[in-house]
Order: sequence, then C-alpha cells, then structure tokens
Amino acid sequence: MTTYLLLHGGGGVATMKTFADLLADRTGAQVLLPTHPGFGGTPRPAELTGVRELARHYVTMLDEQDLTDVTVIGNSFGGWLTAEIALAASPRVTAAVIVNGIGVEVEGHPMTDISGFTLAEIQAHSWHDPSKAPTPAAPGPSPDVLALIGYTGPSMTDPGLAARLGDVRIPVRVLWGESDRIVTPEYGKAYAAAIPAATFTLLPRTGHLPQLETPRQLLDALL
Repeated sequence: MTTYLLLHGGGGVATMKTFADLLADRTGAQVLLPTHPGFGGTPRPAELTGVRELARHYVTMLDEQDLTDVTVIGNSFGGWLTAEIALAASPRVTAAVIVNGIGVEVEGHPMTDISGFTLAEIQAHSWHDPSKAPTPAAPGPSPDVLALIGYTGPSMTDPGLAARLGDVRIPVRVLWGESDRIVTPEYGKAYAAAIPAATFTLLPRTGHLPQLETPRQLLDALL
C-alpha cells in the first residue's frame, strides 16, 4: 500500500492538515504529516544544518519505520525538501510531487523577496483570492519563518540545485498554482524542466498554497 509523506512549507504543519485529512479519506492510504524539527516550537538537532541534512533525516525515518512505496509530496520549502529526498535515491521512495516548490535559481524569474512586505502584500502574492487567507495569530515574523531561514539561508535558494536535479531517477510531478507571485509558473516550468522524469501541471484559480486555497482541485490533479 502506498504511504504518502507530506512536507509542509514555511507556514508550518497547519498549512497541510486539511489536505492530509482529504488525502487519507480519498485514498485510504497511510498519510504521514511530520513537523520539521525547529518548526512549531520543536527542537532542531545541531546536525540538521541545511535542507540536504533534513532530507537525509526523513530518509532515515523511512528506513526506521520500514516503509516502502512512499510518495513524497511537498509544498514551497517542502517542495525543495521533496526534491532533495528524490536526489537521495532511497529505494523506499517511488514517486515525488513538488507543489509550488522553492530552492532553484531561475534566470529571469527570481523568487520574490517578501522580506519587507506587509501581511497584505504577502497574501496578495500568495493567494489567487487573498480574502480566503487565514488571519495570523500574532503580528510579525512567526517562529516558523525563522526556522525556515535556519535551513535555507536568507536567499532561500541553492545555486547548485537545478543542475543536481538531473540526477533524479523517479517520476516527479510538478504542480503549480497559476496565480503564484512568490514563485511564478515560469519558475515552476523551469523546475520541472530540470528533472528528467517530471511532468508539469498548472492549477487554475490558485496561488502559492494550493493545499489551503483549492485542496480538492489539488487532490484531483494528484490522483
């Protein structure tokens, strides 16, 4: 039976919870939704110094749980993490899905630097319909954003990632919200083009967080 490993982005594990429940209900499969170490107030071991190290942490977890036929699905930062897990070439991972991932550098289509943005500006760039965006519990950068930068560095990219993606040997689906202005569809197409066995699908009327904004549409595209 397929196991799905869902990997959240900088918004934390809550951004994946509804979609995890939908996926489990629709497929009857085992769905794992871990919190990345350092997120949600959890400790981050000193050896988890970057995205590749975190990917190895998850591959080890799959070994320890003796899981097979695993499909890894990640959004945003979780998409980058999914790419690194695919590169780790674990025989336990048979497929990967990158949803509006970050991490690569794409000439002419850089990731939007939101460091000076207001909440309204971030939502306008992240959502097709910003009125659907949840209200944050507290103002200012969340602890999860600080945890994210701890893994990715301030640029949130790896200049060598796109070239390394040519070594991925499992099927990869790249799904992208057409209204994403954090990383645009052109960025997504370049991401997919860097992976030998990747397909690219554009999701209408959705932005950077399809699993939050249009979860059923994402599920339909996935299945």
